[in-house]
Amino acid sequence: MLALLGLAELLGMTPWFAGTAVSPGIAAEFHLTGAQEAWLTMAVQGGFVAGTLVSALLNLSDLVNPRWVFAAGCLGAAVSNALVTTSPSPVEVVAWRFATGLALALVYPPAMKIAAGWFKARRGAALGILIGCLTLGKAFPYLLTAMSDGSWRSLMQLSSWLSAAGGVLVLVTVRDGPFVATSAPFNPSAALSVFTKRGTRLGVLGYLGHMWELYAMWTWVGLYVAAALTMQGRQDAARLGALAAFVGIGAGAAGCVVAGFYADRVGRARVAAWAMMTSATCAALTAAAFHAPYAVLLGLVAIWGFSVVADSAQFSAIVSDTSAEDYVGTALTVQTCLGFLLTMVSIRLTSAVAGWLGWQWAFLLLLPGPVLGVQAMMAFMKPRITRE
Repeated sequence: MLALLGLAELLGMTPWFAGTAVSPGIAAEFHLTGAQEAWLTMAVQGGFVAGTLVSALLNLSDLVNPRWVFAAGCLGAAVSNALVTTSPSPVEVVAWRFATGLALALVYPPAMKIAAGWFKARRGAALGILIGCLTLGKAFPYLLTAMSDGSWRSLMQLSSWLSAAGGVLVLVTVRDGPFVATSAPFNPSAALSVFTKRGTRLGVLGYLGHMWELYAMWTWVGLYVAAALTMQGRQDAARLGALAAFVGIGAGAAGCVVAGFYADRVGRARVAAWAMMTSATCAALTAAAFHAPYAVLLGLVAIWGFSVVADSAQFSAIVSDTSAEDYVGTALTVQTCLGFLLTMVSIRLTSAVAGWLGWQWAFLLLLPGPVLGVQAMMAFMKPRITRE
């Protein structure tokens, strides 16, 4: 079931960065500025925030079987993402990207609840594998871009077909696990009750620090590498930048799996803290590595990508473990809603700093996130607040 769910998650998430991966082509056709180009990703983040907020307030993942919610999200994302290719203006492009994020809000949190329903003792490893599959799905459009000379529309359409296949796969093959909670009654205060337990609050706080860094890195690391190579006079800077983005994001899949297995042995908060310390170090090194050869840049990006998302599943496991059992889906949805709302700020500010100071210094803005996240995990590990 985990393998099938992971494959469905990989397929379902391919539209997320589809527009970002082909953003140079979209920007050239619609004459977008750098700030406008950022909205190709920020619109997805905004749609995801809106979708998770509504889902959390309605307790959707706890009222409706999450497999059906997942499938609806995949199909909705497929349609919205495909409609980007028919848009006559940049306003409609951004609007359909927003709709894509809105639909993907029905994919990510329900998938975590489905996985949690199959695993209890090894939940950290299971969620690590699931988030690893999600990470590969988001990286896949960059690989297609690096390997293809085709139009941006054909790549967007391919990602839509893959997303639709993910939704069908879940409906046809995935079943409910033995630990899944029965449908809960509607409770309008369930979303706010997430913050009544200190352990859950610290899990969410750590997640916010992690998210401040994660999506800004994923969104802009390809442009960072391309800018560095352009300064070195490389003619293939754009292609190598896309390849670096795929390597960086794709390496996170291995990071999620490795962290998941270690987390079940040595503790989820400890592994999350280690991952954030490593990713913060990599973010700090981007300034010094800007003029380094491509091999050095690629190595740094791979290590950063491995660590920057390795902790993601562990925050979800912490929240699912410390939340009320009947409303685990709502708690996970609230967590992701707040995290993705924060990513809109860090994505936009990173782009602004790059425009002001250059890409060499832009990623230093991300350092406070993992630093504060480590502090939250250190507090979580204190005996007096690990149980409530």
